[in-house]
Amino acid sequence: MALMWWPVAVLGVLCLLGTVALAVLIPTRRSPGDGLALANTIRLSRLPEYRAVLAARTRSTAMVLAVLVVLFGATVVASARPSTTTQDADSGEDIMLCVAEPATSEATGRFLSYFARQAGSYSVTRIGLTSPNRRVVPLTRDYQFAAERFGDYAQISQNPSAPPPAQPLTVPVEYTDYAPTVADVLALCLNGFPGFPAAGETDRSVLYLGPGELRAPGDDRPSLFTDAQVADMARDAGVRIDALATAGRPTGALAAAAEQTGGLFLRYDPAAVTGQLDQIRAAQQARGAEEQRTDAPVVVLIAALMLTALLGISLLAVRR
Repeated sequence: MALMWWPVAVLGVLCLLGTVALAVLIPTRRSPGDGLALANTIRLSRLPEYRAVLAARTRSTAMVLAVLVVLFGATVVASARPSTTTQDADSGEDIMLCVAEPATSEATGRFLSYFARQAGSYSVTRIGLTSPNRRVVPLTRDYQFAAERFGDYAQISQNPSAPPPAQPLTVPVEYTDYAPTVADVLALCLNGFPGFPAAGETDRSVLYLGPGELRAPGDDRPSLFTDAQVADMARDAGVRIDALATAGRPTGALAAAAEQTGGLFLRYDPAAVTGQLDQIRAAQQARGAEEQRTDAPVVVLIAALMLTALLGISLLAVRR
């Protein structure tokens, strides 16, 4: 439990200490009748009945003072607004799946099957899917639609005899004066966020699956974007790039893009892909989790009410 207005608590402690100091240091004023001499006071004060009454009065006075101090403390704490902090793990995030692997790849099937299962657990998260040349699923909160599309594309590698989806994951395109790169694919995925290239109000993540390079060795045709440009675009738009790189191609540029945007870079492992995706999603949710601070006065107020009731009973006992 934390206090939102902790100076109030400090002021209350100072007031309590000041009150105790004044009670100790300031002499008690006596009334004219207090100084009258009485005979046989020593004998009277030695009587068991007198001592019992005096002890009972001392105990009751001490109890009342203790209750008053604790009640004062509870009142000060309640005035300082006790609060608790909670983590909202699904506070709103946008996830763009960026698949550069072929639709027939086993990695693609495992990757999309994972998110087909996960989509039903989201509440405010938006999720989408982009391939090297298509926006397959725009960012959406229609989780049933997204899960069905992911499942359809996952079946291509898992069940080759199944009928292909109405819309393919990628379409074959040949270029003469251009060769796509990983940077170009990432740029296409980044453009799937609403309001890009400006930063958004929600946390944004691109989760890339594919090789570290798309071009054949020695291909020097121009591309649209460089690795540095894509990293700058992602940082300016507040997008985190996480990468799951398949084997067979160099991955230095892809790993650098993930590192520069605060994301994770992992090498695809067929035997541990679920754990790898869990690790990436946990890191994304930790980034997007919002710490919410809310008032929590219930315990303190209940304690104050109980102390008030106890004080009333104590005063009745003292009067009797």
